[in-house]
Amino acid sequence: MIGAGQAGLSASYHLQRLGIDHVLLDADERAGGAWRHRWDSLTMDDVHGVADLPDSAAPGRGPDRANAVIPDWFAAYEQSHGLPVVRPVRVDRVDSDGELLVVRAGERSWTTRTLVNATGTWSRPFVPRYPGQETFRGEQLHTADYPGPDHFRGKRVVVVGGGASAVQFLGELRPVTETVWVTRREPVWRNGGEIDGRAVVQLVERRVRQGLPPASVVSHTGLALRPQERLAEILGAYRRRPMFARIEADGVRWADGTFEPADVILWATGFRPAVGHLAPLRLRSEYGGIALLPGTTDVQTSVTAARDPRVQLVGYGPSASTIGGNRAGRAAALAVRRFLEEQDERAAG
Repeated sequence: MIGAGQAGLSASYHLQRLGIDHVLLDADERAGGAWRHRWDSLTMDDVHGVADLPDSAAPGRGPDRANAVIPDWFAAYEQSHGLPVVRPVRVDRVDSDGELLVVRAGERSWTTRTLVNATGTWSRPFVPRYPGQETFRGEQLHTADYPGPDHFRGKRVVVVGGGASAVQFLGELRPVTETVWVTRREPVWRNGGEIDGRAVVQLVERRVRQGLPPASVVSHTGLALRPQERLAEILGAYRRRPMFARIEADGVRWADGTFEPADVILWATGFRPAVGHLAPLRLRSEYGGIALLPGTTDVQTSVTAARDPRVQLVGYGPSASTIGGNRAGRAAALAVRRFLEEQDERAAG
């Protein structure tokens, strides 16, 4: 297994319950997955929800930092269940060697009949390219580098991106400094009501089934403001402008010649799946994504790579959420057992 975030811990738990020997390779020095790297101002009251792990209730809401609470929970979970985590191990590539897979990390390697990949997206921040980007004399940061609102006091900040992170950043920044919000498309706001989570996941799964890259969940759910973002709304933080045409030394310029000075460009432009180490297996379709085989009637159980059934992906596509990662973890463990049993039957044949 690769990756000890929520999906990886869930899969490891279920593999262990099924009596399947495995190791769980994790790139970080300590437990916590991507949560270890979230900004200090993100509290448990701010997170959009963390699902329970198997046999362990998630921490509740509160004012404590998410980047401390959730890693502590993960660490306790690893220890209490005796999960076979090996860290720090940063996997470079996975090769096929006949019927086996070889997982390589520097000079170390592991040989396995099957693989569960749970590497998420945090290690692959996406920043689009715009003309003049390299000439900007100010600071450019991505969500992955966000240091909290105090860092931006007195600086004019252009926030780029139409997702939930951009909305949250504007909510924190506008009360302490000047901001400009820029998006490629008109933001879609949610007008109350409950989100049909299953329908949203089905839309994501449909793309992955076709071999397309996964789309962001917010593109299907729409945006909503939380109570802590109302002041920023009053101050005009969410008056969105269309995307600029180029970046200059001291700011950004639109196609009509309009110029906006800036000290900081904050790219809240999302992440891409961290699956580069799987490239030697040629799992991607001609459309650029990794197609997954159908699971059960629950689309979050679609975990098996269509081009190589030895590989299970959890936290990818329809299971890219904490609750989806849990369901996918169990599905991946069951898929591993089926694959191994089929291999053994053929060998005994």
